[in-house]
Amino acid sequence: MLRVEDTDIERSKPEFEEDLKMGLQWLGFQWDEFYRQSERTEIYEKYLRKLLEENKLYYCFCSKEDLEAEKQAMIVAGIPPKYSGRCSNLNKEEVEEKMAKNSQHVLRFRVIPKIITVKDMIRGSVKFDTGLMGDLIVAKDLNQPLYNFTVVVDDALMDITHVIRGEDHLSNTPKQILIAEALGFASPEFAHLPMILNPDRSKMSKRFSDTSLADYINQGYVKEAVVNFLAYLGWHPKEDKEVMKIDELIKEFDLKRIQKGGAVFNSERLDWLNNYYLSKLTNKEFINLAEKFLPSNWKLTETIVSSVRARTKKIADIRELVDFYFEFPDYDVELLKWKEMKKDQVIDNLNKAKDILMNMTDDDFNALKLETLLNSVINQDKRGEFFWPLRVALSGKKTSPGPFEIMEALGKEESLKRLNIAIDKCGK
Repeated sequence: MLRVEDTDIERSKPEFEEDLKMGLQWLGFQWDEFYRQSERTEIYEKYLRKLLEENKLYYCFCSKEDLEAEKQAMIVAGIPPKYSGRCSNLNKEEVEEKMAKNSQHVLRFRVIPKIITVKDMIRGSVKFDTGLMGDLIVAKDLNQPLYNFTVVVDDALMDITHVIRGEDHLSNTPKQILIAEALGFASPEFAHLPMILNPDRSKMSKRFSDTSLADYINQGYVKEAVVNFLAYLGWHPKEDKEVMKIDELIKEFDLKRIQKGGAVFNSERLDWLNNYYLSKLTNKEFINLAEKFLPSNWKLTETIVSSVRARTKKIADIRELVDFYFEFPDYDVELLKWKEMKKDQVIDNLNKAKDILMNMTDDDFNALKLETLLNSVINQDKRGEFFWPLRVALSGKKTSPGPFEIMEALGKEESLKRLNIAIDKCGK
């Protein structure tokens, strides 16, 4: 089931929900049941009223200013700050009088001081002294329940057996256990995962350092790479495997193999994985993915794709990698020079290549044949002086695929045209 916890109105918007659902579906998750907590307020109100009737909840009318002053006084006194409980003993008449005046209020849960031991499936036994908590705010009003209350009710009513979440929620666990006990519910099993960290080991935001999953999808990362990458954050398989298929991950995943320490989000590994999975696609599959990142009049061929695939970390890179095939750039003539070459040397070498190309038939104009013929007429000790100007003349770029692959993709006529442009640049 998918449960959207959207009772915090200020932080819950329809577009956030749509983004969440899109991301889950893209990753391969499907659900049979769907719930929004914002549509279940009558259920939560029933259980809030139950606890009110049993005197396990009470109305609190303390202002934010009073609570802050109280907190600061405790800090100055060297006491761990918590709510003092000043509203916990208001009688019925006092409550009704304040409610009649529409006094701002919240509902607080009476916390019984005791030691709670959370048996976490990853971290083992973790003890909490509830006497340090103070009474908990569980709702702004009967129709505005808060997270720690709603999840307890829903987990019980939806028969949730395991709660697996980030370790930043560990401090919520004893609160939820207390509420569950007060309602007569059994608590689920808990497992708290290590936090995802930035490369500098600072805490990462919930949205990948302010980058959402949708952004990764739009950059051309493929599902298999993202799932593989995420699975390895804080977990490792029994064997030393760099890559695992999704079916393998499902079969082998075990909570016992999750580490306690934080997991660093290494974007270089994500790029490596994505390149690996892209390399497994056929050229036609690759083209189908790439086309939406290109202008409609740019038509990829398998030869063009073959020349750039090894350098494609994510599909969004494709435009920059292939642009010179479709829109030849106006480059600086100095780029044609290999190290300290003179212009006349560049012209001589380009003419030498041009003569070979002109004598080739269209049927023989392929990367292998071109490489063989061009290598046969050059001094192997001066490969850079020959092939650097040739590659730049064909691509107009400092970095690009090799000249043989470019020429096969361009064809004889366009290759010769570009060589002539380069020769003319040097002659000016």
